[in-house]
Order: sequence, then C-alpha cells, then structure tokens
Amino acid sequence: MTTTPLILVEPGAHRPGGHREHALTALAAAHGNTVVIAPYGVPGETRTALEGTGARITGPAGALPALLAAAGTYTAKLAAYGRRAFASRRWPDAVCRLPHQVTMLSRCLVEAACVRTGRRLTGPAATVVVLSASEALHGAAGLLGGPHLRFVHELVTTEDTVLRTLGRLARRGERRVTVLAPTDAVRDDLAARFPRLPLQVRPFAVADPGDRLTDADRRRAREAFGVPSHEAAVCLVGGWWPYKDPGAVGAALARLDVPVHVLVVGGPATHHLLKTWAALPHVRLHTRPGPVPETLIRQAYAACDAALVARHPGVAKESGLVVDAVRLGVPLICSDHDPALTKALAGNDWVRLFPTGDSAALADVLRDLAWSPLPRPAAGAAADLGVPTAAGQTAFLTHLKEPS
Repeated sequence: MTTTPLILVEPGAHRPGGHREHALTALAAAHGNTVVIAPYGVPGETRTALEGTGARITGPAGALPALLAAAGTYTAKLAAYGRRAFASRRWPDAVCRLPHQVTMLSRCLVEAACVRTGRRLTGPAATVVVLSASEALHGAAGLLGGPHLRFVHELVTTEDTVLRTLGRLARRGERRVTVLAPTDAVRDDLAARFPRLPLQVRPFAVADPGDRLTDADRRRAREAFGVPSHEAAVCLVGGWWPYKDPGAVGAALARLDVPVHVLVVGGPATHHLLKTWAALPHVRLHTRPGPVPETLIRQAYAACDAALVARHPGVAKESGLVVDAVRLGVPLICSDHDPALTKALAGNDWVRLFPTGDSAALADVLRDLAWSPLPRPAAGAAADLGVPTAAGQTAFLTHLKEPS
C-alpha cells in the first residue's frame, strides 16, 4: 500500500551535520514516500543519504512559491547588510534589532514558499512539516503557505512593533498551523507570546537501534583521532553558541592533573580559546573545525569516553547533544542547567551531572573519567527519556495532520 506523502521542509538543510541532518534523513528513511524541500540546497553527503532513502529533493517551485522565495532572499540580503552597517557604530537598541526583525520576515516568506511547493507537488492529502521553523509570524506562514506543522526549537528573537502588527493582521492564519515545541519550557514561552496558537509538546530528535556505535567503530575512531585506547577522551560537538559555557570547560581543563583528550568538532569556535586549551599541560586537543558532515560527528562520539555538554543556567531547549549521546550509546557529562533535563538524567549510571558553571566539580568528573570510565547507556535509554524512533515520529506527524 502506498503511504501518503510526507513533505519535509528544512530551511537549514544546506548546513551539513548536526541535529537537523540526522532527523531529516532518519524521517525520510522511515516514511518511504517523502519530498524534501530545501530552499538553499543540500550538501553532497546529505544529498547522497537522502537519495538513498528514495526521497525526492527540490526547492521552491511554481510561480507564487518562486515569488515568495525571491522576496525572502531579498529581505535576507537586506538583513545581512543591516547587521554589518549597525555593528560598526552606536545605534539605539531598536535600530540594532531591526536586521533580526527583517530576518524573521525573510524566514516566514521562504517557509511559505516551501509549504506551497509541497502542496503543489503532492496535493492536499500530504502532511507538510517545517522541521526548523521561525519563532515568529506563524499566522503569516500559514496564511501565505497553507496548512502545515512546524517545529520551533527555541525562541531567540522577539517580535518588535512592525512584526507584531503583521502578526495581528495574519492572525487567522494561526488556525492553519500547529506548532510543535520540543520541551515544556519552549511551549510555555510560545504560549505566552502567542496565546491563540495551537501548540503541542513533541521531541524533535529521533533515535533508532541502528544508530548505536559498536566497539569496532570506537577502535577505528580512536585510531583516526590518534587517541590511545588507555587514555580518557571527551568530545564537545557543535562549536560555541551563546547558550554554551566554554569558559567553565576551560577553567576545568586548567585544573586537570591527569591527561585528557578533548575533541572539539564543529563550529563556530573561538580560536583564541582553543589555543589556550592546547597550551594546557594535561590537555590533548584535537579539533575538526565546522561545519562538518554527520560521519565526522559520529566518529567524534565514537572516539570519546563521554560527551560533554556545558550550558548556562536556564537554557531549556531540547539538547541534540544529549540525544546524540543516548542514541549512539555514549556516556554523558552534563551541567544541571535545565531542571527538567536534570530530573530526566538523574540516577542513570552512564551520566555524570555537575553544577552549572562549577569548573572545580567538572574537573573532578573529568579526573574520575580518566581512572574509571563510565558505562554506556543501555539500548533502551533513548526510549526511557521519551525520544521517539524515526518510524514513531513519522506516524505521529502523519496522524496528527495539519489544521484545515
């Protein structure tokens, strides 16, 4: 029996590696009748993986989608110009925020173009999901694009007066979308800003038994990175973002009195900080600057004894790094930045939690890792944390459907 088409819109598909790429390819493989709409293209390795699932890959197509996409591209260029111009001198905060407002308008237009393209290619019976949707202008995206589901991972930028006005004008479009938030905290933020918006909590990440790393994967990866089998190694994946805390990590590394290999994979990264870490007497630093493909990220996890996640207090969005560790079968060292995540992880023998920002406590955990490696997560650990399989996720999305 032929399955109903699943349209996966991924505006970030042109960036290799990470949370988005794995979810995109896993969902396409699980469903089997998938159209992937990537407005800015797909890099070679991701394209190969998607084509291996039988997915059809395209960009915005058709007269109106092309017009919306062109408008989105033009406004994105305006936003980029504005960021450069306003960064060079002192401006009022409202002016400095303007490029970010234009960026959200650009994202809305591009998302609408992709949703319309999906409908044009497959008809009304298909399920359309924007996997990495903007945190604003939900009604406008529904009004211009049509009914769809949209994952909002976090809320970074708030709407200023102009966007709030556009949002009010397009409010009836909110009935045409359902927004999926990966955590209760993100859902609560969305509900406070958009009280009429249909909202549900649903993890974005997926985990399947076939993702799990083997002992052979570990041996090959440690050889590739040059990490001796008897020495401890941790990995930091994804570079530095404002919600991460590389300062606490660096201070902990400076306290070490035993050798530890540190694998830094992805970007963006602060090169001055990396030089400082490389000069520390007990740190053996291995860097693979980003963006990097999924295969290299997987290799970094395979080479380490634990994944290290250090964030600032109050960051409560879904952690793709935590899910990566669980689905790949890698022990985890994690700050207690998010009470809900801390509660879910507490009591697991493959996890070591440390107080957020406490470099001395983190140094103790790293020192212990060198002498006593942590056990790997059990095969069912992802399910225990509520992470769905790819098949479970596609079933949820296609049965949920979009508002009419």
